[in-house]
Amino acid sequence: MKDIVDTAVENGNFKTLVKALTAADLVDTLKGPGPFTVFAPNDDAFAKVDSATLGKLIAHVPNLTKVLLFHVASGEHLAADVAGMTQLASVEKSDLAVKVDGSTVQIENATITSTDIKCSNGVIHVIDSVMIPPTVVL
Repeated sequence: MKDIVDTAVENGNFKTLVKALTAADLVDTLKGPGPFTVFAPNDDAFAKVDSATLGKLIAHVPNLTKVLLFHVASGEHLAADVAGMTQLASVEKSDLAVKVDGSTVQIENATITSTDIKCSNGVIHVIDSVMIPPTVVL
């Protein structure tokens, strides 16, 4: 079983996320022992972010790091666990709001579209939007 970063690379739908993790020097962190739960925006989610905003994020590593760590929680939280929560603390130190509506689970403004991609050091849940923490002003 591969770690979170290698799983994302192998999947092929997380090229922008992997590029951002590299730019923020977070690859080694997410290859670490964990466990981590990553709410991973796929390339389509990053494509929704206007290019000027994305450019600002990539160019400003401290904000990029905050945004990326906002997508990570400590511990392995499978989909059934997340669906039973109302909030979850991110590694960035802000709480992530969890909303369940029938079979739809949202984290902040993002909908989880694929769940429980198990990795050697945690789990990935795919989301359809990039989440911006309240500590980042663009």
